Amino acid sequence: MADMLTTCPYCGVGCGVAVSLGEPAAVSELLAVLPPLESDSISQHAAVTVHGDDKHPANYGRLCVKGSALADTTGLERRLLYPQVDGLRASWAHALSQVAQRLQDTIDNYGPDSVAFYVSGQLLTEDYYVANKLMKGFIGSANIDTNSRLCMSTAVAAHKQIFGSDSVPGCYEDLELADLIILVGSNMAWTHPVIYQRIIAAKKARPHLHIVVIDPRRTATAESADSHLAITPGSDGFLFDGLLAYAIKHDHLAHDFIAAHTEGFAALASACTARNASLAVAAAATGMDESVLSDFYAMVCAAPKTVTVFSQGINQSAAGVDNASAILQCHLALGHIGQVGAGAFSMTGQPNAMGGREVGGLANQLAAHMDIGNAEHRDLVSRFWQTDTLAPRAGLKAVDMFEAMASGKIRFVWIMATNPLVSLPDANRVHEALAACDCVVVSDCVDDTDTLRLADIRLPASGWGEKDGTVTNSERRISRQRAFLTMPSEAKPDWWALCEVAKRLGYSKAFDYSGAAAIFREHAALSAFENQGRRDFDLGALAALTDADYDALEPVQWPVPIERPEGSKRLFSDGHFFTPTGRARFIDAHPSAAKAGSATYPFLLNSGRIRDQWHTMTRTGRSPRLLNHIAEPFVAIHPDDLAELGAQDAQLMRIHNRFGRCQVRALSDAGMTRGQVFMPIHWSASNASQALVSSLVAPQCDPISGQPAFKQTPVAISPLKSQWQGLLVSRVPLSVPEHQYWCRREQADWQLTTLMGASLPSIEELMQLWQSPGRSWASLDEPLVQRHHVIAYDHGRPVLWFLAQSERPQIDEPWLLDALTQNSVTARVLATGRPPGGSDTSALVCSCHQVREQRLLMAIADGSRSVEALGACTRAGTNCGSCIPELKGLLAKAASG
Repeated sequence: MADMLTTCPYCGVGCGVAVSLGEPAAVSELLAVLPPLESDSISQHAAVTVHGDDKHPANYGRLCVKGSALADTTGLERRLLYPQVDGLRASWAHALSQVAQRLQDTIDNYGPDSVAFYVSGQLLTEDYYVANKLMKGFIGSANIDTNSRLCMSTAVAAHKQIFGSDSVPGCYEDLELADLIILVGSNMAWTHPVIYQRIIAAKKARPHLHIVVIDPRRTATAESADSHLAITPGSDGFLFDGLLAYAIKHDHLAHDFIAAHTEGFAALASACTARNASLAVAAAATGMDESVLSDFYAMVCAAPKTVTVFSQGINQSAAGVDNASAILQCHLALGHIGQVGAGAFSMTGQPNAMGGREVGGLANQLAAHMDIGNAEHRDLVSRFWQTDTLAPRAGLKAVDMFEAMASGKIRFVWIMATNPLVSLPDANRVHEALAACDCVVVSDCVDDTDTLRLADIRLPASGWGEKDGTVTNSERRISRQRAFLTMPSEAKPDWWALCEVAKRLGYSKAFDYSGAAAIFREHAALSAFENQGRRDFDLGALAALTDADYDALEPVQWPVPIERPEGSKRLFSDGHFFTPTGRARFIDAHPSAAKAGSATYPFLLNSGRIRDQWHTMTRTGRSPRLLNHIAEPFVAIHPDDLAELGAQDAQLMRIHNRFGRCQVRALSDAGMTRGQVFMPIHWSASNASQALVSSLVAPQCDPISGQPAFKQTPVAISPLKSQWQGLLVSRVPLSVPEHQYWCRREQADWQLTTLMGASLPSIEELMQLWQSPGRSWASLDEPLVQRHHVIAYDHGRPVLWFLAQSERPQIDEPWLLDALTQNSVTARVLATGRPPGGSDTSALVCSCHQVREQRLLMAIADGSRSVEALGACTRAGTNCGSCIPELKGLLAKAASG
């Protein structure tokens, strides 16, 4: 049977995935005979294998470690499989009627602006379209916003401000054809690894390609760059304002382009040069030496084929729109836009953030890139949808939406495919908001998230592998996400649930779709309706697709107007923009002063992703191998700061400010600048005790985009003293003893809980805590060395293993879990957590092929002195390549010492 071609559900790269299905029995046989490295992408539950689609133009067959592990996530564990209303199982008919009734009652009593939808960049475009149409077109409120507000709304606002439309000008191919690539606020090696590896391959083929990374941290991306500018956090606007001033003073401007295709340049040039009297201004603001800035500016001005890629380090700022606008304007002034190998490129964080923008998923947009504040656009959409209740004004953006819930202005919210209690800033206030809301409806495919715990009505949604629709990646490429699995139990598509509620509200005619293809046709038709080239987003050539055509749709980049069915690689090559005059606009994006610490909160906290995890880990947390690289939350801190605090690597640290607190381990990281720390965003109350980084972040947003500032949060940090550290391995989640910290994860059929505590409980207390009828115990207590160890057996079968001691337990997890499962060794042997002959418990470096540091060091000692040689010897770095910076670090360390 031919592979099913679909699209990865993780980041905005939009990689093509090829899926093979086999009979469960056949897969079991494969798992029994194939070596682990060949079978590790096979799901025992769904009989699924995945690999990259070698014909998809986003990835040409390459997948990152998360994409490679997708088969691990297709089982039914932790799935929400049936509707629930007020804590009780319900039929779909009852649940939908309750949603419709409570929604209508709220509108009747408090008006349409008392209800809200909060949606997600992980919805498919068809789901997104129906949600937006129902809320804005028929309920009559624009209170629908998306978690994409948190990752790319700044880029949207900047594009519209400068170009007149939310248009990403370039394509991935430009990154391979550029002579200079500037990566700003992006740890691309970890967050968009497939595109990063395309860049690295291009540099190998064309060594003169120069890569500059602009980031306060020295990340994995910076390790492989030619230049790293470790600027002061939040000073990006000053950096690019200085670049524009340099270009003006040294006459590197594209005078003809500026005169023919832009407006407002003279006023901006006057203001910019006045505030940048010398390089000293930008140098002081960014913390860079003048000579470094001068070299960087000269390099940019001398390279017509320059691409600037910007991501969350720019977007997640209180001055993000100004910073992004400054980048766009530098490209305009230099003429580096709309050309092969040149342009400003916004990399989105989610798989369908771009699709959400297309259908108006943001509270201040209408569908098809139209503006809710534009009377002509409102009239056009009203006539197309045949409604007289279109929302008259913009709705509440994400942070304001949840504040309105807390204050009682919004009394009904429907949350789809997202976990705002973890992802929004000021998480404690978000908890208050959801607790105060009269009715919280949550559609999700998993059965437990921090947000789902506060839901009045739970609706089981289809998951990846069961969804059918389209997504749009960062280069405007629309791809099909095809269903290859049957929806389990009572799970349903999000668009279907929305349509059923719409019908119960009396809007049957407008929401009578035969399937996803019908929704897509309407979406495409609206984009072309009375367009005639006046709007950037146009899918006119796709508006008449048959169902069969839709099923077979090949990846294509919009715009796709009737006259250009092959799509469009680049925008603005003709110098035409989508402002009223057709000219790009220069504005004075005056840079803002960077935030600094204080005596009370002396550290600046940055937050973001790590290599092998995604958002709140509801999907990636189900793959054991993805938890092997970094298994616990942490705070990365410079070694000198750690020493000054009187703390050590891996010690428990308290991070706090007036909004909240976290307690996680320290990670000594020389790549951090002193006074700055970093925490990952992935852990929450579902899997750790106090690791919710968003509880520390202030609800401070860019005034134009409404995007929160996640990158510069003032905090205080202090070390905590722990008497003991432990590991609990159990078949089911258990209550934990009195502790300072816990973190839980799944491996095979076991729950692994890491613990730290100030007072070690006795063996008797532990047995009492975990007692169960008929349970027997093996105790290997060693009080003289403060080492507690117990194993519990139910009917002679191990069900619980616990070790606590003064230092962090070092065990061989695969061996221990196999020994417990097979019940193959004595309690005395189990107590060590390692096989009698010893094993490699060093840090995991390559997740794709499960290669540990000790094995790599041995290979280096045996003569493997390059990344390629290490790959040939161990397979490390030969799949997604995101571990290559770590391989280079090991090689450099070996060479120096």
